Amino acid sequence: MVAVTPDVPGQEKLPQSASRPVQVDALPWHATPFPGVEQKLLLRDEERGLITALIRMAPGARLPLHEHVDIEQTYVLEGSLADDEGNDITAGNYIWRPKGHTHVAWSPKGALLIGIFLQPNRFLD
Repeated sequence: MVAVTPDVPGQEKLPQSASRPVQVDALPWHATPFPGVEQKLLLRDEERGLITALIRMAPGARLPLHEHVDIEQTYVLEGSLADDEGNDITAGNYIWRPKGHTHVAWSPKGALLIGIFLQPNRFLD
């Protein structure tokens, strides 16, 4: 099995078809290359590129210009996520972006997001 939840020990011992419950609060936050942006990887399939992550952005944190290599989906759990198209996605709302879309994103007051990426983003800056 290629799909895993990083930081969860013992997954390799489970049958391939078994469910994988994840105690999210026990997962560590990992820094990203972008100041003020951390993530907990809930699912990663390196073979296919699929990533599901809980993303925490500090107030004012910014993601530089990037391209979505495939569809990206974001649900805002707390705070808000703004972009250079004028969108301001607030808690309880959702946005998705098509393959090939490019934009800059930031969180004016901080945010907690769940992001689903069919392929990792390609950062252009």
